[in-house]
Amino acid sequence: HTEELEAYLKSVHAAYPSLTHLHSIGRSVEGRDLWVLVLGRFPTHHKIGIPEFKYVANMHGDETVGREILLHLIEFLVTSYRRDPVITRLLNTTRIHIMPTMNPDGFEATKVPDCYYTQGRYNKNGEDLNRNFPDAFENNNASIQPETQAVMNWIKNETFVLSANLHGGALVASYTFDNGNSVTGTLKGYSRSPDDDVFVHLAKTYSFNHASMYKGTGCDNRQTFPEGITNGYSWYQLEGGMQDYNYVWGQCFEITLELSCCKYPPADQLEKFWRDNKAALIEYIKQVHLGVKGQVTDKNGTPIPNAIVEAKGRPHVCPYRTNEQGEYFLLLLPGTYVINATVPGFKSILETVEIPNNTGNFSALKHDFSFSEVSIRSTAGSCPKTPLYQELERASSAAAKPTLHVFGLMTIMLVIFK
Repeated sequence: HTEELEAYLKSVHAAYPSLTHLHSIGRSVEGRDLWVLVLGRFPTHHKIGIPEFKYVANMHGDETVGREILLHLIEFLVTSYRRDPVITRLLNTTRIHIMPTMNPDGFEATKVPDCYYTQGRYNKNGEDLNRNFPDAFENNNASIQPETQAVMNWIKNETFVLSANLHGGALVASYTFDNGNSVTGTLKGYSRSPDDDVFVHLAKTYSFNHASMYKGTGCDNRQTFPEGITNGYSWYQLEGGMQDYNYVWGQCFEITLELSCCKYPPADQLEKFWRDNKAALIEYIKQVHLGVKGQVTDKNGTPIPNAIVEAKGRPHVCPYRTNEQGEYFLLLLPGTYVINATVPGFKSILETVEIPNNTGNFSALKHDFSFSEVSIRSTAGSCPKTPLYQELERASSAAAKPTLHVFGLMTIMLVIFK
């Protein structure tokens, strides 16, 4: 419960002050702190070149397994540092943020644990936090809750690259998009993001390293998930979800991990859940080192914030931009890519890069861009929180109409000619 959770996090920080940083990113409706423990060689602040990773659990208050195994993960990381070479390198090269509970009020409200459903799923105002974020496909009329706003501010203030949110009630790794329209292919029952290949890889990384998720058997005979993964929309449509928000507005790839058929299992099963997930939790964090990273600078070597850096052929509806230090991080699978760096008002730089699989080396490929003509700081407003894909759908349907028009005229001309 809340008091024990706070005491535990404070004791870990006291025991490992140079490896951890404990802070609250906000408060719940009932005033409980939303605690985050940061782990890494530089836990208190972002360091250039070191990617930011996060795990968030207990978004639904009655889904408890994620909350508990993240506490096990914290203990494993701090006690393995300088003893286990893999964990040591991981913490030296990654800044890991762990939020054991996003919905402490819901957890406390779950008086009678149930495998399937309780009122504790929601926050104190009766809102489902995983339907509460701005949506890229339709207007979400839900009133933004304090817990949601705290996470949105957190995402805005950090350069998160990779994330997962931990749930219960199924056994599957689900990935973006959760919502969709014709632009993303929903007419075929699948909502595809521009980085679909990366998301499939991320989901499989977790599933294949889990004790049984990869078997895809699900929780009953009616529901199976081949290889233990699913596209969110293919499973069921969801508006206002956190993973889509992270990807569109946070420049952060997030997947949703359903870790237990029973939402609130007996305490004596928790040790087994930790063992089942331990390897997967670690392997998934390593994926933050996929792809390419670097800095965009001007002719004086000064970092340029808000420069657009994207891989050709996979544009984001809200363009991915450099942070205050001029840094970019692009998660990409091994292969050859053309990276396009753009400073508004100046000529773009296009450079071809060959990306190896560097997750084992704990560092994405480093590739910097220098704009020799630029000696100004690029400024740009934040991406609007409107349904951006809705506009894209309108534009594409408008573009299709003249084509039908022209086709009709050509048919008439052919008839007349004959």
